[in-house]
Amino acid sequence: MSAYTTAFISHPDCWKHDPGSYHPERAARMDAINDRFVAAGLFDHLDQYEAPLASDEELARVHPDDYIEMIHRSAPQQGIVHLDPDTAMSPGSHNAILRAAGSGVLGTDLVMEGKVRNVFCSVRPCGHHAESDRAMGFSFFNNIAVAAAHAVDHWGLERVAIIDFDVHHGNGTEEMFSNRPEYLMCSIFQHPFYPGSGTQNPAPNMINVPLPRGSRGDALKKAALEEWIPALEKFQPQMIFISAGFDAHVEDDMAGLAFVESDYAWVTQLIKSFADQVCEGRIVSILEGGYNLSALGRSAEAHVRVLAELGS
Repeated sequence: MSAYTTAFISHPDCWKHDPGSYHPERAARMDAINDRFVAAGLFDHLDQYEAPLASDEELARVHPDDYIEMIHRSAPQQGIVHLDPDTAMSPGSHNAILRAAGSGVLGTDLVMEGKVRNVFCSVRPCGHHAESDRAMGFSFFNNIAVAAAHAVDHWGLERVAIIDFDVHHGNGTEEMFSNRPEYLMCSIFQHPFYPGSGTQNPAPNMINVPLPRGSRGDALKKAALEEWIPALEKFQPQMIFISAGFDAHVEDDMAGLAFVESDYAWVTQLIKSFADQVCEGRIVSILEGGYNLSALGRSAEAHVRVLAELGS
């Protein structure tokens, strides 16, 4: 076991993905997190790793081969190529996409090998909107799904849980894992809102809690305590994965929920306490959304402080 509780996984390639001028999913998001962590002294308490490139074998656990090949072929030598209206690749995107997907694989290995108890992956592009054969919502490969499938297929776990508190519904994760008994997904999201999914007869292993615009932290707490925890207690996961989107923050004008940093700290503590009791504290958290730079940095700090047991 490392001297540290928590690993921090990132890679310089994640700065090189450029979906175009004025795109909200920009490299400055990575700077916002790193700058905040430096100012707060967090890196002194984290075991740092560089994200590897995900292999085709790792990606193929959740994406078909022809889709993986399409993503490889789509990487431009110059300029920008759009795979959908808001999901675009630049010359630097290919490796960033593979590093983002590979981060959760490495994180899973570190936790399962007992090197750390939990992991935060500060990577981009995000992943939870990527369906098995469709890029959308800034996402190309589904980073959290690749990691969760690695835990099941490589490490032989029989039950893994995914918790998604991004403001947008993780439609790709739901599409991949609906009615698959090895997986439980618990989520909150603003509704009605992009991508308009998550409320149409979800599978029994999908614990989706849509929240109306303007919902605050008390709505998150109610959803987590009344919907997520009973399902998690029944499921008894052997590992927990977090799609850590911070775009439900009140200062993030990409959406309309009204969470604050203390809400992210609270929900992280709830998840961590549950993981400590049920699955040896095994958590892999991967960055999803968060587009107000100051709010993103502060929220990620609150999240990681809890994971690393550093206090407020």
